[in-house]
Amino acid sequence: MTDQYERSAEFVDVMLAPAWTALAPVLTEALRGAPGPVVDVGAGGGHGVRVIAQALPRAEIFAVEPSPGLRAVLLARVDEDPDLRDRVTVLPNGLLQATLPPRLGTLVAMNVIGHFDPAERRTIWRLLAERLLPDGRAVLNLQPPAEPVAVPHTRFSELRIGRRRYEGWGRAEPAGPERITWHMTYRAFQDGEPAEEVEVEYAWWILGPDRFKAELAEHDLHVTPTGPTDLGLWSITRSPV
Repeated sequence: MTDQYERSAEFVDVMLAPAWTALAPVLTEALRGAPGPVVDVGAGGGHGVRVIAQALPRAEIFAVEPSPGLRAVLLARVDEDPDLRDRVTVLPNGLLQATLPPRLGTLVAMNVIGHFDPAERRTIWRLLAERLLPDGRAVLNLQPPAEPVAVPHTRFSELRIGRRRYEGWGRAEPAGPERITWHMTYRAFQDGEPAEEVEVEYAWWILGPDRFKAELAEHDLHVTPTGPTDLGLWSITRSPV
């Protein structure tokens, strides 16, 4: 599996941290009363793992992260916290290759569903239909754009650590009827002078709400929006028998 974050991993975790300020309380509410075990898909550096662990203090968590760079941050973050170290298993594969429990209580997929192509998505929906506990749920978010359109060059993150100031920039262009290509630029400035620049790109499969609902209906899964509309969170449950 190609590691799309091989060159950008050192920037991704710190630049995602501000977004989790808004995501954390909404995800916490969406997980209220959810059963374990929990699978965190594309766990990254572990921001979501910490939220899940606090929201579900007795649940076992399987953190799935295929990127070695991001997984190094995740494993260190888990090891530093005695509670996480006792409850979190870090898996070095993608979701569809990971060894998971035969029955799943909850699946969380934040900022990740666009990495899966349509065939892989249907495999995920089938996994939920077959292995999700009757009272279980999945929580994920759909990120814009909902159509394969161009996204202008935009700064999405800026932070300062020591003498360095970091910027994250992104733009996207259509790459077919169902996907876009993201072009990301990460810059570091030291004492006001350019010090480092990393450019990466990756494919992102478009999934809008209408198609999302239709795909889930094919597998007898029920979906409802949760939290503020701008965050794009959805809760998936098995349809009543």
